[in-house]
Amino acid sequence: MAERLDGTVALVTGASSGIGEATAVALAAQGAAVAVAARRKDRLDALVSRIEGEGGKAVAIEADVTSPERAQATVEQAVSELGRLDTLVNNAGVMLLGPIQDAPLEEWDRMVALNVQGLLYCSHAALPHLLSAAESSPRGVADIVNISSVAGRVARLGSGVYNLTKWGVGAFSESLRQEVTGRNVRVSLVEPGAVDTELTDHLRPEIQESARKRFEGVEKLEAADIAEAIEYIVTRPRRVAINEVLIRPTDQEQ
Repeated sequence: MAERLDGTVALVTGASSGIGEATAVALAAQGAAVAVAARRKDRLDALVSRIEGEGGKAVAIEADVTSPERAQATVEQAVSELGRLDTLVNNAGVMLLGPIQDAPLEEWDRMVALNVQGLLYCSHAALPHLLSAAESSPRGVADIVNISSVAGRVARLGSGVYNLTKWGVGAFSESLRQEVTGRNVRVSLVEPGAVDTELTDHLRPEIQESARKRFEGVEKLEAADIAEAIEYIVTRPRRVAINEVLIRPTDQEQ
């Protein structure tokens, strides 16, 4: 049976579009106050207005979590403005595909900085608050949900460094889970397949075309499909930990 999130606070990174936006809306509908973080403040403000218009509570935090200082400040602002922190959804990420040979190193740097370091910085900053929340919450539990990818399970040609970052997210998540599960902080890994979001918009044009051809005829997932899975994870009773969820479109083979 689902447990509502009334009286709890969630922080969602990468919340200005796609999975992050949909997740913020879903958690707010379950009663959580939601801090939404991303670089595009105008979109965050629109999201906050939507959540508040539907009776929820939210705060927008303009942030680039690839900076350890900014990630720390984001967590502290969420706690300061909303009073506590019970759920962290590490959603911010970027996918820059292409061959390894002659790859623009700037693309590798961007993926490592956001997909790995940003997630690490936010987790590190949030953990003391989550441990405290697990002790003081009537629900007796707190959650970290890390958004990975099917690329964290299946290495593919043209996806080497993206694979590297997402495999790293999986390894970190499992180690952290073992460390804090005895203190009632659950760590969950969500691995989406192809989702209809802005993720592919950052690809170079020639790479974007090959990605488009790969998924021709595939009905992609919607952001709300992943948000629904996250909502399921964090509304389980304290005794239930959903460690890992792989979600592919029905038509996607790999």
